[in-house]
Amino acid sequence: MHDVLPEQTPLWQYAEKIIRDVLSSYGYSEIRLPIVEKTELFKRSIGEVTDIVEKEMYTFEDRNGDSLTLRPEGTAGCLRACLEHGLLQGQAHRLWYYGPMYRHERPQKGRYRQFMQLGVETYGMSGPDIDAEVILLMDRLWKKLGIRDKVRLQLNSLGTIAERLVYRENLVNYFQEHLEQLDDDSVRRLHTNPLRILDTKNPAMKDVVANAPVLMAYLGADSLQHFNAITRTLDDLGISYEINSRLVRGLDYYSKTVFEWVTDELGSQGTVCAGGRYDGLIEQLGGKPNYAVGFAMGMERLLALMENLDAVKLVKPVDAYMIRVGEAAERVGLRFAETLRDEVPGLKLQVSGEGGSFKSQFKKADKSGADYALILGDDEASRCEVGIKPLRDGQGQQTLSQQETVTFFQNYLFSR
Repeated sequence: MHDVLPEQTPLWQYAEKIIRDVLSSYGYSEIRLPIVEKTELFKRSIGEVTDIVEKEMYTFEDRNGDSLTLRPEGTAGCLRACLEHGLLQGQAHRLWYYGPMYRHERPQKGRYRQFMQLGVETYGMSGPDIDAEVILLMDRLWKKLGIRDKVRLQLNSLGTIAERLVYRENLVNYFQEHLEQLDDDSVRRLHTNPLRILDTKNPAMKDVVANAPVLMAYLGADSLQHFNAITRTLDDLGISYEINSRLVRGLDYYSKTVFEWVTDELGSQGTVCAGGRYDGLIEQLGGKPNYAVGFAMGMERLLALMENLDAVKLVKPVDAYMIRVGEAAERVGLRFAETLRDEVPGLKLQVSGEGGSFKSQFKKADKSGADYALILGDDEASRCEVGIKPLRDGQGQQTLSQQETVTFFQNYLFSR
């Protein structure tokens, strides 16, 4: 688990603001969920024979003897909340959540045991338009974040459960004929989660996986029509994609669309965002049959793609730094700082709090990253004036009245 230090938070804040703006522009509403859920929720949703449940969850008993788990993912909790509060009764919803998830994995670049995740979930819509919408939303987000050229979209269809059962039987038969080429993990999955074998990262299994049956060949007319409608929308809007026949989910509640946004810039941790349609999970958790599409995105991996961006320019922590030297200047300056915050909403103003000479305070002003220093000595305080010195562009200092200073910073924010 890791800390995010003050020099790193501007990049987080920048990404978080853009995420909120993009989601709002598509009409998605935020839902805030507990970090701790009953363990049974994840066993029912994720499955007891998965690596997450078997190896990775942080599970404990509380004082009442109930088994609780730090959430390893957000979909189950979001769906539990919707069922518990009756949100799925004849209604469609577009929801998002954001916060920490927990998995006991070997830490790697972009992967921690506590990690931040954005989740988007939609309910009550069966047509391909909503599948396409969540993909369009992500495409817009990458563009706004300035990393669209660093990610690629991969698509596949898993069809219906019935279609997948036929495919699964053929897939198991195929792998049994090539048992000697499977690694131990794949042998273990052969009768519990055989589709996940297709997602292996073991290079020694590349050929046997490449020659395995392709799920798309087992899809019926309805599944193909649904998938083709999505690709037609993406084609119409000029969004490039790759059809990856090996892109799967190992759980039975997934159906039809699955997609991932991947990158070549993070080593083996190439998936930045993954999602798909999971209509079957609602009924699996006790709800009436319904429709669901969503995705999850790890923030640490996203920010790793944004490391080359200048975080201070993206989210400036301080716009102006007030220097006060003298007893009268300290009193007047503090009052005027509050006036500025009242009159110029959005101005990020930091006031020196430790005294010291003009020289020492100028060093702190420069270190703060502010564009301007506001200078008050006792003389300026007595005349209700403020010295304003640009710290970044080399222009000269000017002296303004307090009201002129208010107008100056109003114009500064307006023109930024």
